[in-house]
Amino acid sequence: KKRFDINLEVYLQPQDKNPTLISQSNFKHMYWNMSQQLAHHTINGCNILGGDMMGSGTISGPTPDSFGSMLELSWAGSKSITLDDGSERKFIQDGDTVVMKGWSQNENVRIGFGEVSNKILPADF
Repeated sequence: KKRFDINLEVYLQPQDKNPTLISQSNFKHMYWNMSQQLAHHTINGCNILGGDMMGSGTISGPTPDSFGSMLELSWAGSKSITLDDGSERKFIQDGDTVVMKGWSQNENVRIGFGEVSNKILPADF
């Protein structure tokens, strides 16, 4: 068993509104575990060094509330997501903030990875 049990929550917060939980997933649902992803890189000659950061890709789970991207959550824009304030989204809009939180735990301890939060700004033409 080489799967990491890392919980992930994603919130969408419209400007001047409260955030809505739109996805709850877990890294254990990844098709390829990190050992396999590392092997994929190195077998093709990629020089991996201690401290290098690995990107796993979208972390999607098996249920609609655990899908890992707006494309999946909105079925490619064909279904709206209703937020707690009553507004709807098929895609992220200018002024929205996306917040991600991650943690792992067992019966004795919880390790939080903090949160990352980014506001979508309009394009500067």
